[in-house]
Amino acid sequence: MIRVALASYGMSGEVFHAPLLAVHPDFQLYKILERNRNKSQEKYPEVTVVKKYEDILQDEQVDVVLVNTPNPFHYEMAEKALNAGKHVVMEKPFTNTSEEAKKLIALANKKEKLLTVFQNRRLDSDFLTVKKVIESKLLGYLVEYEAHYDRYRNFIQANTWKEESGPGSGILFNLGSHMIDQALTLFGLPERLSAKLAIQREGGKTHDAYHLIFTYEKFQVVLKSSYLVRDEGPRYKVLGNLGTFTKYGLDTQEDCLKAGQLPQGDDWGAEPPEIWGMLETEIDGLHFRGEVASENGNYNLFYDNLSDAIQNGAELLVKPEEAMQVISLIELAEQSNKERREVEVKI
Repeated sequence: MIRVALASYGMSGEVFHAPLLAVHPDFQLYKILERNRNKSQEKYPEVTVVKKYEDILQDEQVDVVLVNTPNPFHYEMAEKALNAGKHVVMEKPFTNTSEEAKKLIALANKKEKLLTVFQNRRLDSDFLTVKKVIESKLLGYLVEYEAHYDRYRNFIQANTWKEESGPGSGILFNLGSHMIDQALTLFGLPERLSAKLAIQREGGKTHDAYHLIFTYEKFQVVLKSSYLVRDEGPRYKVLGNLGTFTKYGLDTQEDCLKAGQLPQGDDWGAEPPEIWGMLETEIDGLHFRGEVASENGNYNLFYDNLSDAIQNGAELLVKPEEAMQVISLIELAEQSNKERREVEVKI
């Protein structure tokens, strides 16, 4: 069994990681850091709750440390875990700067330990479906990929670091890190990018909306998000010279996990037919319009891969170098917004 320690039992620990680890046959949820409470004991009485991070680092039985604390603490806690001889899983975003990411990658290589990032939105049903449609060439050659990750919260949420101005705060690090990672997974690095970042809500202290444009040789990628979208449009719209694929709705896994469902069974991650995507295209000269059944989402695949990497040397699903590219593109987006111009991508 691969013993895992969670550095936090906040939203990501409680909703995502603990349930995924609890049902996985290769992992043991071993220790959880909760400085001021023992909430995790309600669901996982067999797990040891510790009050100090050092109690995780100094435990030789801990194989993997999951750094799922607020963004400002990612680098320091990951560095300590690697120096303690542990494999490290980081919650997204990887780090607050690309320089921090480079240092952690170098340290992981030196210590010969695995370092990866929980980019779980690669394993959403909607994204997997979009990926399959693109790879099938059903749209012909692509001219534009547009993705939205919108929410409606017309107030500033109290008592959360994500709404404050500081390292790693704001919507670009929060939701943008998912969307940028998806674009890189599909298309690799763009040649150029432009970005407009904004504070749209009264009293806001950090960006709560963005509009990014990635320019490739023959097509462009548009990534948008805002907290002031009350009537959501398509989540994905992919245009090709032969057709269009349009997808509404969001992967169901997060809501299921929040409701207390365990991530297991053949129907886990299945989307209801009412939010399946619509494909309109031309196949061998014939016009086609119809629904495309969504692929099942499956966050368990992340831990399947991590187990295989630890035990058999398999290639990581999310390589730290890829996660570093996400942070680099966030930095370039901030530069583009500040300078009000398109910038070249040289990473």
